[in-house]
Amino acid sequence: MATASHAIKYGYRSGLEKSVAADLKEREVAYEYETVKLPYEVKETRTYTPDFILPNGIIVETKGRFTTADRKKHLLIQKQHPLLDIRFVFQNPRVKIYKGSKTTYADWCDKHGFVWASKRIPEEWTN
Repeated sequence: MATASHAIKYGYRSGLEKSVAADLKEREVAYEYETVKLPYEVKETRTYTPDFILPNGIIVETKGRFTTADRKKHLLIQKQHPLLDIRFVFQNPRVKIYKGSKTTYADWCDKHGFVWASKRIPEEWTN
């Protein structure tokens, strides 16, 4: 896995993003990286820039850390853009959403109807 500083050197925000991009390239899967900004409203309008957009329209967000702010943002985006297919690739989906919680990142996704994977984009998402 690439380090964050190494990933930044190549235009990515994290080692996981760089790793996922390299995997897609190796499998010759076309994708877009951070090419779209989607507006969403909290109290004011903000924009969300998806990490990867696959040719079939699937949006893939890669996460090492999945903070409370990230989770709130994605629930707002899901509510305001219900036709988008946003999925997550986690560095480790078994991490708890906060210290002492029984809920993992994967559990949170399952509860809120988000499809998720561990470390790489599954082949079936790219078909």
